[in-house]
Amino acid sequence: MFYGNKMRTKKIAITIGDPAGIGTEIALKAIFAEEIAGICKPVIVGDKAVIEEAIDKLGIPHSIKDLELIDAGSIKDRNFQKNRPTAEGGKACVSYIKKAVELALNKSVDAVVTAPISKEALKMAGFKWPGHTEMLAELTNTKDFAMMFYSDKLKVILVTIHTALKNVPKMIKKEKVLKTIMLAKKSSDMLDIKNPRIAVSGLNPHAGESGIFGDEEIREIIPAVDEAQSMGISVSGPYPADALFHKAYNGEFDIIVCMYHDQGLAPFKMIAFEKGVNMTVGLPIIRTSPDHGTAYDIAWKGIANPSSIIEAIKLAARVKI
Repeated sequence: MFYGNKMRTKKIAITIGDPAGIGTEIALKAIFAEEIAGICKPVIVGDKAVIEEAIDKLGIPHSIKDLELIDAGSIKDRNFQKNRPTAEGGKACVSYIKKAVELALNKSVDAVVTAPISKEALKMAGFKWPGHTEMLAELTNTKDFAMMFYSDKLKVILVTIHTALKNVPKMIKKEKVLKTIMLAKKSSDMLDIKNPRIAVSGLNPHAGESGIFGDEEIREIIPAVDEAQSMGISVSGPYPADALFHKAYNGEFDIIVCMYHDQGLAPFKMIAFEKGVNMTVGLPIIRTSPDHGTAYDIAWKGIANPSSIIEAIKLAARVKI
């Protein structure tokens, strides 16, 4: 990344996500946005036919010749189903991700930014991954990883991710909470946050109220916090979740370790839906993505907002492993 005293501009692979959704539109809008000019060298990974269709149909004021394109060759013509999940779309988006990861692992690009995919389309195509995160972990042979969500006002990282809520309590184990605390520290290092203040949320109301509302805090979470502290990590908790996010939003903490998906994502999306970024921590590559879905209802209408993927590209260009 460095030549002498000069930092090299990062080359970033940007996948177009599910071709039926808004991914192609927001990826193209982001690549040509003024905010991105000069901060990275974008390489778009997708299907030429899909990208040409988007440029023509959505009024993108550029030519495909203006792009550095990696054509996955999954979708051969413009006659593909739009605005709904399909097996074709599921297969295509996986081909884009696999190609982008390959480029990152062999150092042809410095980071990967992924546009939204559909879990339903993945299932229709026969894939068992519940989302990007698990797919990327498998493709990079990564065992310890976590979803971290970034905005300038709030940062959260998840102990459990894509699972039914009824499964969460039995998944809250000391070892898993400890690993997530360590990944919170790693994400802070990637963001160049010095001496990060890490807060851990409780699982139960009032963080269990000393075991009255549940004992996961006593059995699993507190021992994990204690061990992390013994390792020299500046972490505290568990705190009741109903007040913790307000404290972090007002600057008391740098990042919150959350026990389950919606515990962290509901408050995060409330304040950063259009500019929030998802970063997978623990991978041997840098990977970010916008913090929203495929938005089939507004796809292929030229009205999708690229703000979140622009922020994802900016973050990928900024962070280091």
